[in-house]
Amino acid sequence: MRPAALLRLALAGTRTDGARVALTALSATLATLSGLAALTVLAVVKPPGDARAESVQYTNALLREPGLRPGVAFALLMLMVPVLGLAGQCARLGAPARDRRLAALRLAGATPGEVTRIAALETGLASLLGTLAGLAVHLIGRRLLHRPGPDGRLALPTDVQPAPAAVAAVVIGLPLAAALVSALLLRRVTTTPFGVVRRARARAPWPWPGLLILVGLAMFAAFRPVGLWYERRHAEPPLWLLPALLIVGSLAAMVGVVAGTGWISHTTGRLLHRYARRPAALLAARRLTADPWAGSRTFAALLAALIFGAGAAGIRADFLATIELHRRIGGGMGASDAFYLRAMDLVDLTVAVAMAIAAGGLLVAVVEGITARRRAYAALVATGVPRATIGRSLLWQSLAPAVPAIGLALAVGYLLVRGVYPAPSGGGYPEEICDAGRQLCGDPLTRAQHTRTEWVPKVTVPPDVPWEHLAWFAAGGLAAVLLTVGVGLLFLRAGATVEELRTT
Repeated sequence: MRPAALLRLALAGTRTDGARVALTALSATLATLSGLAALTVLAVVKPPGDARAESVQYTNALLREPGLRPGVAFALLMLMVPVLGLAGQCARLGAPARDRRLAALRLAGATPGEVTRIAALETGLASLLGTLAGLAVHLIGRRLLHRPGPDGRLALPTDVQPAPAAVAAVVIGLPLAAALVSALLLRRVTTTPFGVVRRARARAPWPWPGLLILVGLAMFAAFRPVGLWYERRHAEPPLWLLPALLIVGSLAAMVGVVAGTGWISHTTGRLLHRYARRPAALLAARRLTADPWAGSRTFAALLAALIFGAGAAGIRADFLATIELHRRIGGGMGASDAFYLRAMDLVDLTVAVAMAIAAGGLLVAVVEGITARRRAYAALVATGVPRATIGRSLLWQSLAPAVPAIGLALAVGYLLVRGVYPAPSGGGYPEEICDAGRQLCGDPLTRAQHTRTEWVPKVTVPPDVPWEHLAWFAAGGLAAVLLTVGVGLLFLRAGATVEELRTT
């Protein structure tokens, strides 16, 4: 098949295909903006001087201090996780109609490989359109937002730009990755002239993702001992070692939580099938055991955002414990402590935005599932099953795996942080105290007459578990699930009609 014909076939389709392309492009635009923003923060040049030399051309301390800029870039990169999850859900929109179109191409003489390339090219072109739009928005926004204040300082790093190679890696790499992932996901799909056949897993999910979670927790727990091991030997660890422990450990824990949702779905489905007595719960139980991996696909972005949010709550608890330690040993809350707490408020806002984007992905997944199974729901309605029963089964199907998965994500995110940060401790040293006024204490000749030595006892302040923040994140995740199910029920009313039995 010629490239021109392959391109025309990839761009062909119905209004549903157009909506899928538009939503995929929008997701790619958001991911590109997030990635370019992170690269821009990392492109800020450190001024000459020591390691703490600040970039005084910015008004925000998050950009001025060199030690905080990597954290800002990491938070921006974390926003790409729910956005990419949204893109994955949008790519499944209208899957039955696309399957029929691909089967028609096979009937017309296309080979299975050509059909796979058409599907992958469609996703890649949609993503490329989105990344180019994101690049254009980034460049235009950089010019519009470059407004120095009266003192010449900037609110945003609009005076720098990422390296062209890094920009090209984002703009071209995202579409290539999307096309490769599409081709990888289609490896279990066989497109025939008579339809699309998917090779489903015959066995139930195993609890092997729990091992990944344990590996991630162990790598985070090893972060401090490894650093101390090198410190006792008066050596510096390799530059890649400690960051690799955090990055690989976080990815292992995140993949373990997301993949573990399949085992959770299958287990809850079996429990519902054994103990439930109402029709709605029994319908949900059969659906959960028939396709347990739907939960992993649906809740992936939301669970990743919750892991990040629980980790941020753990860091906030460590800050509060450090402030309490300073108060006990004679200090107080300084300006830096207040600044770090305000920075954590920004992190919470980032998590809220990520959860909102993940809710969009949930909505697309629920609507796509209802649309794809509308004939099955119409058959249930035709046999006398009330639509309210089907709606309650959808609620069971969403909440039954979501509740334990959300709890697991929050627990893992908090435990990851606790493995890195020990309980703040201080004291255990002598301290000289001058009881006279400033004038006498400032004079070296008279200071010794009014100075006494006291022993500052060693104090350890274990951080409190941030139950309030964790509860808010859990409530936000459950609210996102309930909201998306509620919107999906509106599509159920329109889709579960008897006329859908004649749909081809």
